[in-house]
Amino acid sequence: MSNQNLIAPSILSADFARLGEEVNHVLASGADIVHFDVMDNHYVPNLTIGPLVCKALRKHGVTAPIDVHLMVKPVDRIIPDFVDAGATYITFHPEASEHVDRTLQLIRSLGCKAGLVFNPATPLSYMDYVMDKLDMVLLMSVNPGFGGQAFIPSTLKKLREARARIDESGLPIRLEIDGGVKVDNILEIKQAGADTFVAGSAIFGAGQSTDPNRYDSVIATMRDEIAKAG
Repeated sequence: MSNQNLIAPSILSADFARLGEEVNHVLASGADIVHFDVMDNHYVPNLTIGPLVCKALRKHGVTAPIDVHLMVKPVDRIIPDFVDAGATYITFHPEASEHVDRTLQLIRSLGCKAGLVFNPATPLSYMDYVMDKLDMVLLMSVNPGFGGQAFIPSTLKKLREARARIDESGLPIRLEIDGGVKVDNILEIKQAGADTFVAGSAIFGAGQSTDPNRYDSVIATMRDEIAKAG
């Protein structure tokens, strides 16, 4: 999986009244990962979903990887709940943990893949002493808290820097981008080094809600754009 380009629709932009159906449709349209945004109205100014929704998706029959992005502070207490609920990846913000190394160890010890999330102004130096415990690095290309924001261009430079760090380590760490990812900028994001692409409104806002195939074309177009990077 480490060499694949993975598309991870953010269910924050899905129709929550029909969430299981929405996730089924987006996976059938070629998405790879379900991106799951957890906000606590404390670390970020919004309140979203918790472990019960993750568990409900698994009970619904979702077998694809679930990528849980915790925008929660403090973070350690909630991690076992998401492990039990069926998370595949659990990523968190270093600012939300008193001991970043310990939190990464906790996630991995419970059987999940672990990752760090970097806000637009958070330095990448948090990676440097924990590379051996990382399965994912997620760069936010918007400030966390709300969907539908515009991509922050300076993230491209940061992506290139993160890619260089990962390549130098030789470790199979995925490099994910989240925020304002669309058909018209996914190529330059790929060229800057990302291999995992979170897209919310760009995917879930496509087509007519009555059309079960409405996500096919936008995901196919994203893949076509990514392929241009060679």
